[in-house]
Amino acid sequence: MQEQITNIKKLNKIANNIRQNIITMLLKAGSGHSAGSLGLADVFTALYFNVLKHDPKRPNWQERDRVILSNGHICPVWYATLAQAGYFPKRELWTLRQLGSPLQGHPRYHSAPGIENTSGPLGQGISVAAGLAYAIHELQKSHENVFCVTSDGEHDEGQTWEAVMFAAKHKLPNLTVIIDRNNIQISGQTEQVMPLDSLKDKYQAFNWHVIEIDGHNMEEIIAALNKAKSIVERPVCVIANTIPGKGVDFMEYNYEWHGKAPNTEEAERALRQLSNLSSRTSV
Repeated sequence: MQEQITNIKKLNKIANNIRQNIITMLLKAGSGHSAGSLGLADVFTALYFNVLKHDPKRPNWQERDRVILSNGHICPVWYATLAQAGYFPKRELWTLRQLGSPLQGHPRYHSAPGIENTSGPLGQGISVAAGLAYAIHELQKSHENVFCVTSDGEHDEGQTWEAVMFAAKHKLPNLTVIIDRNNIQISGQTEQVMPLDSLKDKYQAFNWHVIEIDGHNMEEIIAALNKAKSIVERPVCVIANTIPGKGVDFMEYNYEWHGKAPNTEEAERALRQLSNLSSRTSV
């Protein structure tokens, strides 16, 4: 099984390394999604290096916890985290979006070790995760956890709320939805495109347990996800308030970086900033 890392400084350093790899991946690909990928690095680090029960050497281990990525366009952070955890060599990251690469612009089920679902069309991930959690808990009578990472903008989709109702009806104790609440989507600010607040009130109205956190505070993330695993009477929603483009000043909060990759000059500037940040968070 993967070693559980509890040192917060070490986890923050891993997250920063993942961000640097994301920038390099996107530069080499010449396309991709920067803002959300950078914004979720802390959440993915907490999952794969502290919270999940998983084994990179046995990616299909039956007793593993599962991660379902609904907002598949931010897969660079998933790929970079999986490589950092040892699921496949880091050199494969530099093939992102290239013809024949297992690491395409949206994930494909089992295209690489650790990839648990195919995603592209937004709004479907909670349905996939709820079905998987139901099968594990109700049909297999097992206890593995399912974590679904989804975006705030996906909550514009009606199917999302159908899945939320399904999970609540069956009181799925092994399902945790993590919402990347970064307040942007491809065409602007979420509250201008389609107001979502209060997501907390909405999920509570559907009889979910809701935890709201700072999505860049490693201690908060770990505490919330571990608490989610301990709640057994209903599904859990963790609303992670994040900064899109986290760690790169000219990307932060800017929705134009939702689906944009850096050019050489921008990547060099971003990597300098992240390198300086990494030196300040050294163990």
